[in-house]
Amino acid sequence: MATQLSRKRVVVDAPTIPDRLYFKIGDVARICEVETYVLRFWETQFPQLKPNKSGTGQRLYRRRDVEMALEIKRLVHQEGYTLVGARQALDQGHRQHGAEALAAGSETARKREAAADVIGRARAELREIAGLLASPVARIPRRRERITTLPAATELLFPS
Repeated sequence: MATQLSRKRVVVDAPTIPDRLYFKIGDVARICEVETYVLRFWETQFPQLKPNKSGTGQRLYRRRDVEMALEIKRLVHQEGYTLVGARQALDQGHRQHGAEALAAGSETARKREAAADVIGRARAELREIAGLLASPVARIPRRRERITTLPAATELLFPS
């Protein structure tokens, strides 16, 4: 009888994100419980994590950036992904949340796919119209009517 080893995963409550428009890097570091240099490094490794910068060069994170940083931390620290694996998981959209998040995510994904289909069909139609407008118009040659009739074979063309 084979025994299976089961890993115990620690379920950590997601930290609450304050209701603000922008967060400074120190605020995000406190929320994610990582150092600021880790966030700066993650910016170089994950193209999804791109905070805005102020005129003075200070990083300003939006709520979605903070959520992305928390997701990266979860994948790397709790799930055990490497940075490359976490980047691929984020690219493919494999997020393993609870049933409610999964159901909401699948509904959002269906809506997104439906919108993408509509946009794809509209693009195809527009390309077809552009092709029709760009192609030269084929003109049907008209048959010319004869102006004069040919004389009978007995008559001379040039009378003397």
